[in-house]
Amino acid sequence: MTRTTPHDDSLPHAPDPLYRRVAGRLLDELRLGAVPPGERLPGERRLAERFGVSRETVRQALEVLRRDGLVATDRRGSHVTLPGPPAGSQASLTFPVGARAAEPGTGDRATVVWEAPPPEHAAALGLAPGRPTLVHRYVSATPDGTGRRTAVTSFSAVALAEVAELARYRDRADGSGSAQLRRAYDWMRRAGLSLHHRDTITPLADTPAVRVTRRVHDQYARPLEITDLVVDSQRDLLVYEFTLPAAG
Repeated sequence: MTRTTPHDDSLPHAPDPLYRRVAGRLLDELRLGAVPPGERLPGERRLAERFGVSRETVRQALEVLRRDGLVATDRRGSHVTLPGPPAGSQASLTFPVGARAAEPGTGDRATVVWEAPPPEHAAALGLAPGRPTLVHRYVSATPDGTGRRTAVTSFSAVALAEVAELARYRDRADGSGSAQLRRAYDWMRRAGLSLHHRDTITPLADTPAVRVTRRVHDQYARPLEITDLVVDSQRDLLVYEFTLPAAG
């Protein structure tokens, strides 16, 4: 009686190593645009927590993506190199919400202070009552005094810890000098944060004004900032215009 030996391809395949599975899951997220091209990936510790693996496994997974030319690493960490528009190449969400484009004759002023935010802001950002943070104030009005807009933005401890450009304002946040933070959202994205926002519009009683409240959080549902904008005009048009990065 002759015994036959099964062909190699009939043998069960060994499962992919854990780090390759992590690399595959991370690549799927990058292709969906979770981190736009050119922006930093979360750190190894954060990725390890997200995928429930060790930092060494994350390190091996990133090495797989590096060898395939999908991520690159420099002194600031790993960033995405999938094909697509670089971070900041497209228009981003306007900061603060409701800020006007520069127009002749339109006066606007923006300052920052280091102080306790409004109580509702502290609650939304998870700050203890009375704890100071970076607070941004914006005022804009047309020459005849109509079309007045005022916005107050409070930043979370997470935003100040993750975004170096914002943290630098703490030492000069005395409310005296101009502080144009128009690129705040770009800074957040460059720090590896994906931005998710929710805007709520509420008419104010007995006035022609409306209040817009914007809450922004990152991909881990951590609050980054909250803004209250009041538009004081009967016919002022509030326009939202933004472009999201395309998926790679």
